[in-house]
Formats: sequence, C-alpha cells, structure tokens
Amino acid sequence: MPSSSHRIANLLSWVISPIVVAPLAYLLIILYGFGHDPSAGLYLSVLVLASTVVPMLLVYGLKKIGRVSDYNITFREQRFLPLLVMVGVNLLGYEVLIQIDAPRIISGILLFTAVNTVLILLITLQWKISIHLLTLTSSIALLCVQFGLLPAVLLLLVPVLMWSRIVLKAHTFMQTLVGSLVGFAVMYAELTWWIGL
Repeated sequence: MPSSSHRIANLLSWVISPIVVAPLAYLLIILYGFGHDPSAGLYLSVLVLASTVVPMLLVYGLKKIGRVSDYNITFREQRFLPLLVMVGVNLLGYEVLIQIDAPRIISGILLFTAVNTVLILLITLQWKISIHLLTLTSSIALLCVQFGLLPAVLLLLVPVLMWSRIVLKAHTFMQTLVGSLVGFAVMYAELTWWIGL
C-alpha cells in the first residue's frame, strides 16, 4: 500500500500537471487580458485544443496501443514520437491563430510551445527533463509577461512540485531543477522578444 507521502505526491503531481496548469494560464490571459475581444473564446479554444486536448488524446491513444507505458510517459525512450507530433500540432495551432489575427502574445504561446517542445525533444535524446516543472514555470513566465511580476508568487509551487516528482521517483532533483529553470527563462525571454517588451 502506498505511503501517505506517496499518495500526497501523486495528488499534487496530477493537480499541478501540464493538463491543468497550461489551460488555467491561458484562461487567465484571455479573461483578464483579452476578455473584451469578440474572438476571445476562439483564441482560447485553439490554445486549449492544440496544447492540451490533442496531446491528451494522443497520449491516450498511444497508451491504448501500447506505445507508451503510462500517461506521464515515464520512460524517456517513449517520449520522442508524442513530442514530435505535439510540435506539429502546436505549429498548426499557431498558423490558425495567425489566420484569425490573434493578438501577438497569444499566437506566440503556441509558436514557442512548439519551439520549446523541439528543445525538450533534443534534450530527451540524451536525458530526461521534467515536463511537469517546465510547463509550470513556462506558464508562470507567460503570466508575468502579460500581467507583470505579481504572478511570480506562483513560483512557490515549484519546490512543492519538485518534491512530488522526486518522491514518485519520476525524476531526479537535477531533472526537476533544470526543467524549472529552462521553462521560466526560455519562455520569458522568447515572449518578451516576440511582443517587443
């Protein structure tokens, strides 16, 4: 029977997971940054479809046919195909956002999600980086670009999620630390450059 710390870590790992964190960040940006825009719902739909719904369906399908062992894709060797497909899906979503004249920061989300997924893919060839931590901190970086430094308080979740992933033996300390640092620094730099801050 799993220990109480293992159960707590597992709960935290799902609550602060990419499929929860990224859509929440997008929702906040759309609601409080572009809620007045008549196309706001369409922007949000494209973001969530490309970055969350399609990847979830992909991983579910790969799990059903035995190409991945679990929904977190624990084994590094199994990550290449889903990451490659996600690059294409995010680029397609970016193109859709360009065609509907989405604000630059919104189109930039999917463009740089695709770019950063390529980075993850390249790292994955040799090493395993924490996508949970990378997604959390890149989402916080996105909020900071849009709303200023106040959302940086959410970085307090980073050690909590690091602890969770380490307790679950999903990652080492260095894999979670590098995921955290790369996620925030790269996304913040990309988006500030993209929108000209």
